[in-house]
Amino acid sequence: MSTQVDPRAVVSPKAVLGNNVVIGPFTIVEDGAVIGDGTTVAGNALIATGARIGKDCKIHHGAVIGHSPQDLKYADEPTTCEVGDRTVIREYATLHRGTGESGRTTVGSDCFLMGYVHIAHDCEVGSHVIMSNAAMMAGHATVEDWVIIGGITPIHQFTRIGCHAMIGGGVRVPKDIPPYCMASNHPLVFEGLNSIGLRRRGFSREAIDALDRAYQLIYRAGKNVSQALEAITADAKLMGFPEVAHVVEFIRGSKRGIIGAPRLHA
Repeated sequence: MSTQVDPRAVVSPKAVLGNNVVIGPFTIVEDGAVIGDGTTVAGNALIATGARIGKDCKIHHGAVIGHSPQDLKYADEPTTCEVGDRTVIREYATLHRGTGESGRTTVGSDCFLMGYVHIAHDCEVGSHVIMSNAAMMAGHATVEDWVIIGGITPIHQFTRIGCHAMIGGGVRVPKDIPPYCMASNHPLVFEGLNSIGLRRRGFSREAIDALDRAYQLIYRAGKNVSQALEAITADAKLMGFPEVAHVVEFIRGSKRGIIGAPRLHA
């Protein structure tokens, strides 16, 4: 199948379309946009100047990719919104390009971004990420690989979410969420290790046990964060697991602080 552009679409001659691309009716593809081989764009979408879309993506009705950022400091610098391969972007999702500060917004491969998801300027989203309906990222936020985010979840600017974390729906994310854990409740708190998700993705029993031990020290041993990290790094066996080392590195790099422990009920 060759590239197919609906006659009712508006595609700039300065856009770059790969092989076997499909563009639906009333979609606009602006100057400089790039769409990779095999990608399908449904009707009424906007693929704006900054869009750099990979191969075999599926972009649904009304989605907006690569539009200018919602940032008063933005001065029309040439920036991008980059999407990896095989990512699905559902209806009315909005992915904005970066500002002059970082120059780009990035989304990895094999992601599933459901309806009305918003990814703001300068965000970094890894691969295999699922964002449920109306999950919203403010500017400069980071989501690592294999994260699942529940619906109607606002994520504060500059916040980071670690790999393989799972976040409940309808909660506000004001602080960093460490890797491999589950988070929910009001206010958002640590709810345990994402053990089921880790088993499904092939993590060893030993690695899961090591992560569980590390999080016991962080959240359930009566230590502050610094004390917990000291206890973890002093344990050579724990630090021998790269997953635990990543938890330590992630928390040490936190600028907003990490989510707290669950409250104890009487």
